[in-house]
Amino acid sequence: MNREGTTLYPCDLCASEDLAEVPSSKHYSGGWPLHVCRQCGFAQVALRRPPEAIQKDWADELYRADDGQRLSNATYTARMPAVHARQVFAADFLNEAVDLKGKSVVDIGAGEGHFLAMLQGPEFGAAGFAIEPSAANGELLKNLGIEAFQGTMEDYAAAPEASGRRFDVATLIWTLENCQSALGVLKAAAGILNDGGHILVATGSRILVPFKKPLQYYFGDNMDIHPFHFSANSLKGLLAVAGFETSHENRHIDSDYLVLVGRKAAGTDVPWQGDEAEKVLDFFERWHQDTQANFKEA
Repeated sequence: MNREGTTLYPCDLCASEDLAEVPSSKHYSGGWPLHVCRQCGFAQVALRRPPEAIQKDWADELYRADDGQRLSNATYTARMPAVHARQVFAADFLNEAVDLKGKSVVDIGAGEGHFLAMLQGPEFGAAGFAIEPSAANGELLKNLGIEAFQGTMEDYAAAPEASGRRFDVATLIWTLENCQSALGVLKAAAGILNDGGHILVATGSRILVPFKKPLQYYFGDNMDIHPFHFSANSLKGLLAVAGFETSHENRHIDSDYLVLVGRKAAGTDVPWQGDEAEKVLDFFERWHQDTQANFKEA
C-alpha cells in the first residue's frame, strides 16, 4: 500500500494529539501503526492518506462493477448470506427502536441498496433516500427505484439539493469505520435530521470485544481504509459529541455486531465517557500474545 501523502491526524473523538502506538499492529500491517488516544482511549489509524485516495481504493480495488453487478474480488457483496443476515439484524433492531412505518430514512454509504430496499419494503414501510459515492452502485440503486445522491455524506451536506431537506432517520451500517472522519460524518448526518430524529450505527468488523479473530485477519497493509476501531464507549462518545443521546444498544459483548441507536438531542451537550488508554493498549497486547500462541500462521 502506497503511504505517500499521509498525514498524522489528532484523535477523531476528542482532538487530542497525545497518541500512543499499539506496538503489535506494525507486526501485522507491514509497519503501519494503530494508535490509541491517551486522553479518551479511542483506537484509530491516525496516519491516513487523503480522503480521495481512500475512496479510490474502495471504488477501484475493493469493489468492482462487472456486467452491472458490484463485486469485490468475489469476497464481498451484499448478496452474501452473512452480509444479508447482518442487514436483517440492523433493520429489526432499528424498527424495534423507532418504528419505521412512514418514516423518511437516509442510508449513508448505501452500497448496492439491499438494506434500503428492505427498509422500503412492506415489512418496514419507510421512505428511503441513498447517499453513495460509487457511480456503479448508483446504477444499482436506480434499478431498485431508490432515489440517490452520488457522493459522500459531507458532499451531500454541502450540496444545494440538501438545503432544507430533513429526514426522520439516518443509517450507517458497516460504514462509519471506513470514513476519513467518523465524527465529521456523524455531525453532517445530524445536520440533515429533523429535531428528535434518530441515527442507527451498526458495525462489527473492528470492534473491541474479546479477541474476535487472529490479529493477522484483523490488521492489514491497507489499514487506513477502515481507520476506526470502536468500543461501545468510544462509539457512544462520537455520537454524543455529534449531538446524539444513545437510546438503544445491542448485547455486543458476545455478538459479531455493535449496534447503537441515537436520538438527536435538543441543543445541549451530551455527556460521554471514553476508555482508559492503558487498558486498550493492554487489550491489544493480550490479543497479540493469544494470536502468537494459538493462531500463528506458518
